[in-house]
Amino acid sequence: MRVTNSMISKNSMNNMNNNKISVDKLNNQMSSQKKISRPSEDPVIAIRALRLRSNLSELNQYYERNIPDAQSWMEVTEGALTNMEKILEDVYGKCVQGAHDTLTEEDRASILKDLQSLRQQVYAEGNAECIGRTVFTGYKTNSKLTFMKDEKDIAYEITEPISYQNIDEKRFYSNYVDVPGSKEDLLPGVSMDQMPQEYTVNRIRLSYEGLGDITADDICYIDANGNKHSLADLSFPVEGMEMYTNVTTNKSYNDWVNEDYKVGDNEVIFFKETGELILGKNVANYMGNNKTQLSITYTKTGFAEGELRPEHYFDCKNITDPEHPIEYTKSNQEINFTIAFNQDIVVNTQASDMLSSSIGRDVDEMTNAVEAAIAAHDKVKQIKNMTTLAQYADEESQAALAQWLEAAEKEASYADDNLQKVFGRGETNFQKYKNDIVLARTDLGSRESRLKLTENRMSNQQATLEKLKSRNEDKELSDIIIEFTAAYSAYQASLQASAKANGQTLLSYL
Repeated sequence: MRVTNSMISKNSMNNMNNNKISVDKLNNQMSSQKKISRPSEDPVIAIRALRLRSNLSELNQYYERNIPDAQSWMEVTEGALTNMEKILEDVYGKCVQGAHDTLTEEDRASILKDLQSLRQQVYAEGNAECIGRTVFTGYKTNSKLTFMKDEKDIAYEITEPISYQNIDEKRFYSNYVDVPGSKEDLLPGVSMDQMPQEYTVNRIRLSYEGLGDITADDICYIDANGNKHSLADLSFPVEGMEMYTNVTTNKSYNDWVNEDYKVGDNEVIFFKETGELILGKNVANYMGNNKTQLSITYTKTGFAEGELRPEHYFDCKNITDPEHPIEYTKSNQEINFTIAFNQDIVVNTQASDMLSSSIGRDVDEMTNAVEAAIAAHDKVKQIKNMTTLAQYADEESQAALAQWLEAAEKEASYADDNLQKVFGRGETNFQKYKNDIVLARTDLGSRESRLKLTENRMSNQQATLEKLKSRNEDKELSDIIIEFTAAYSAYQASLQASAKANGQTLLSYL
């Protein structure tokens, strides 16, 4: 085959250009330290790079954002639960002291002061926030667990479930002693029928007091099929006869007190003032034996600072604006964070699962019991002091004071007995409340452990993907320099060879 000068020139130009392309490519690699700068240079590397970068970007979202956010949420929750447990432990200690110790005047005053302080703090911990989001309120992270100030105009319609397990005993007292202020008040003393009396009834306490009017149909029992029926339709056998529940909703608490706390055996009385259902003996026994579940719908207007917001615990409606009610349905509201590929974790703990709505009312009852005991013993002290005064030194006054003192001491004895029983019940309740918090902390701890394990795995995966990505895209500078030196030498050699080959023509030999 005949090789012409033009062919040699053309091939030389192609070879020089190819060498120049290699030099340019390696020069670009030296600047970027990347294997390719355009997908067309190596489609396989480009496709792997896209896949690895996509996976690494998703992993970084989990490892650098989602997991730290979940950790922050859980740390705030852990701190609040720790404080709640400490508070409930302190209340439990007061319950043990009040239930088993003989309390002095100083002890009662100390317990009263501590209870009032602890009552305010326990629910305040439920308002803990993480980056402006309340951690115990489910999906409603922009809503506090409690009312932050007195809200006199806010109204709710609340449907509260009630269990037979909520039935307990409550003691009431009549003929409280009023310390006489003069000799005329002192005489003629205190007769036997005027002595303080104690009454014990079965009751169910609701989560709120100061409620609105309701009807008998608003108090329902739930049958075996889960259907609601008016409690007035509940029948049960008594001495061979089928008896129906007599539901009373229109009696005032003061009228009932003036009637000496009377309740029929088959009767249920609702008191809106105290938020209580008083149960007759037969009704209470039947509900306990048959494990009856109830539901009561009531309204409440006006909430005090620190009271729980109903929407976090019950099915309810905000009816402050009757034309535009806001309805809330109580449901499981778990907040899930995606912390790894196809892996979610629940970061929140819901207040309704571990912080009972009864805690505040239990503390209030213990506070009332302490105040009643303090007041009763103060009456005894006042009457004893009166026996030493000259104006009551005569025999008739002393005899009357003896009767007043007997009545006051009887009231103080009832108050002390009630205080011990209320605190004894509180001892059981607050042990349960504390156990609920401990269980919530245990559950949170197990989720934190899972999160930590996932974080470690994500860290290893991130390092692996970074290495794979680097291996696929990056090139060592030392290797590039070696290749560049070789390519540049080849380019220079091609220039010299071309100069010699193209410098001689056929005319040079003619």
